[in-house]
Amino acid sequence: MGKRFVFFYFMKKEPERIKAVVPLHIEYWRKLRLNNYLGGPFADRTGGLITFEAESLEKATSIIMKDPFVLQGLLENKWIKEWAVE
Repeated sequence: MGKRFVFFYFMKKEPERIKAVVPLHIEYWRKLRLNNYLGGPFADRTGGLITFEAESLEKATSIIMKDPFVLQGLLENKWIKEWAVE
């Protein structure tokens, strides 16, 4: 069993660009088929939260850095933290 990580992010105010990339973002995370994946946007669509398992912080960071939102420069802020869930 891997460690659990949380990816918490806020979007830039570029609604048209974001709308165009959302399908790629969703497809990217679905194709990964990560253990215990759970994610989605905030109700006000200012960002989102994704939680998943990975072997290490380095591996989790590598996964996040390939997210289409990151690659397209659409995030205002992002954080990744190991989450010690009991």
